[in-house]
Amino acid sequence: MYLGKVIGTVVSTIKVPTLTGSKFLIIEKINQDLTAKKQTEIAIDTVGAGDGETVIIVKGSSARKANGGNKDVPVDAAVIGIVDTVEVSQV
Repeated sequence: MYLGKVIGTVVSTIKVPTLTGSKFLIIEKINQDLTAKKQTEIAIDTVGAGDGETVIIVKGSSARKANGGNKDVPVDAAVIGIVDTVEVSQV
């Protein structure tokens, strides 16, 4: 699980039937201080996130479960939450 920022969308009119109706987002990974890591990936949106929002991403089997629990869906990353605030303790 990691934090990311939505920086765009991907439109795919032809895809496997199990992904019909799904929204895909381009996510830039971010550090705990919300600075960009300059790494991106595409994730399926399960919560209705929008451009510029900070989000929580899961990968692998957790991403497949987030997209309705169908283990046959070819999903590797999923947006599972929209972040309101981030607090990091200074230890």
